[in-house]
Amino acid sequence: MAIPKLNAYALPTAAEIPESKVQWAFEPGRAALLIHDMQDYFIDFWGDSCPMIQQVIDNIAALRDYCKKNGIPVYYTAQPNNQSDEDRALLNDMWGPGLNKHPERQQVVAALAPDEQDTVLTKWRYSAFIRSPLEQSLKETGHNQLIICGVYAHIGCMTTATDAFMRDIKPFMVADALADFSREEHMMALKYTAGRSGRVVMTRDLLPEAAPQNKEQLRALILPLLDESDIPEDDENLIDYGLDSVRMMALAASWRKIHGDIDFVMLAKNPSVDAWWALLSREPQA
Repeated sequence: MAIPKLNAYALPTAAEIPESKVQWAFEPGRAALLIHDMQDYFIDFWGDSCPMIQQVIDNIAALRDYCKKNGIPVYYTAQPNNQSDEDRALLNDMWGPGLNKHPERQQVVAALAPDEQDTVLTKWRYSAFIRSPLEQSLKETGHNQLIICGVYAHIGCMTTATDAFMRDIKPFMVADALADFSREEHMMALKYTAGRSGRVVMTRDLLPEAAPQNKEQLRALILPLLDESDIPEDDENLIDYGLDSVRMMALAASWRKIHGDIDFVMLAKNPSVDAWWALLSREPQA
């Protein structure tokens, strides 16, 4: 049975991802990025110009750019386009000849093409660790965290995450940088990983966020979070305009990446644009 034609769906939002059983802290110095099977052949099943796939590619590109700038190694998996029956084995029974019938579609999508500094692993089975040097390479270089993105979430990505866990490598499944046969299967992969083998995160959870550069940017960030149609003055209490504690905690978590002393209590003590700008306009901490 070949892969069926696939339809777009709404990618998971931060509010929808399952709560992970583990809350491992992301450590860039110990992490590596795995871009899983983002080959033209596998992406073609969504057809041309699929907005969902474009968003996934954009999110993966943002992760890759961050990793490249911060010395985080980038790995790819890519199936070969000339697999023998012995190499392909049971995959023939499950999926047919695959790339063997479309050798011209073997390349990674152009927007994510690897460069000479990246490592491209030949992919033989669902798990990226099978018949590859991935585990040895990670452990020899002191990396015990693996950021996983790509396709398909409930097949190779989930299996690789589980395999990583069994090799004492902490997997981070990036919910909005994955794609799958369906939203149901995508969510199933996230739920399984969150409860059995890893941590499920959003792209933005792994990327440093810049603080607003001026009071106007801060105001523009806050206004969509309010329930009231009236616009508060800069010295007014934002809670009176519908800002709830959940949104305030999310802001605190984001801004803590720039100013380590910011927490929910600090924001709640004086919840106004003026007060928050005074906190954010300080020199960033080292």
